[in-house]
Amino acid sequence: MRQLNEKEEAVMQVLWKLKRAFLKEIVAELPPPPAPVTTISSMVRKLEGEGFIGHETFGKSNRYYPAVSKQEYRSKAFRHLMTSYFESSAEALLSHFVQEEEVSYGELEALLDKIKKQEDHDTQ
Repeated sequence: MRQLNEKEEAVMQVLWKLKRAFLKEIVAELPPPPAPVTTISSMVRKLEGEGFIGHETFGKSNRYYPAVSKQEYRSKAFRHLMTSYFESSAEALLSHFVQEEEVSYGELEALLDKIKKQEDHDTQ
């Protein structure tokens, strides 16, 4: 699965939110500035051809739905981010968040608790 560009990801965010939508509903939900309907239509057809989107036909209209879940896409995008920018190092990723994103000590403690619970669950 390839990485989506910003505009494609915006279309997918709309579909993940709405679950099913006609083209005019997708266009209405996209952030400004609005792209031409023909551009969005072409993008939707391209995403459908690549397996990201499916559709149901109602007369002459198609209602689109995500064929890839948000969780599935997020997992693949995150793996790409980890390998491309953090050399697959969780330590490097966390260091980035601590230094650049000002993650609080409390947030780090909560994350550590989740890791411990997952390790306990995995060893049972």
